[in-house]
Amino acid sequence: MKEWSNVFEPALSEEQRIPFAMKGKWNTEYFKNDHPIVLELGCGKGEYTIGLADHYPNKNFIGVDIKGARIWVGAKDAVEKGMTNVAFLRTKIDFILDYFEVGEVDEIWLTFSDPQPNKPRKRLTSKLFVDRYRQILKPGGLVHLKTDSDILFESTAEEIKEHNYNCLELTWDLYGSLPADLDEKTREIMHIKTHYETLFSARGATIKYCKFQISER
Repeated sequence: MKEWSNVFEPALSEEQRIPFAMKGKWNTEYFKNDHPIVLELGCGKGEYTIGLADHYPNKNFIGVDIKGARIWVGAKDAVEKGMTNVAFLRTKIDFILDYFEVGEVDEIWLTFSDPQPNKPRKRLTSKLFVDRYRQILKPGGLVHLKTDSDILFESTAEEIKEHNYNCLELTWDLYGSLPADLDEKTREIMHIKTHYETLFSARGATIKYCKFQISER
């Protein structure tokens, strides 16, 4: 991991953790521009981070995951493609507030997150996590969820309704509901497939998608 300049690996242990130097400075210190910042939380090998960055050169993308071997794949891919709008952060999403300043992020993507069937509070769309996103997102910032899991999607729909998030789109069959007149770029983005989506789709899983805004802080 040390060989990739686009990867950040802050210490996780309580004894070694120090204030993260890039917090609040991602645009000025790393990307060297003022473009919107988009996070993919639980990015795995970074397929969505890379795919989105390729489609949106005027946005900055940061993939976040705790699995170093997975991040290594995405980081290598970005370097080999010469992508300057991509970075990766190896950490636990539980600590996301340590790495981004209030209002520093424009969008968040959650792609095939662990549905945590027995631990609802650990789902990445639970109120525990959404309250963290609320702090780092700009007012009106977007949260996207793409999943094969009925459990995660149903609980997300319930969270949206219970906490009065602004639901902009929600479909239980993403590919079966894409409008025929959908613009080509959006269609291509929705068809970006992670490693897990490829596996789940091969088993006949139906892919769900929703997009919502969280109320202001």
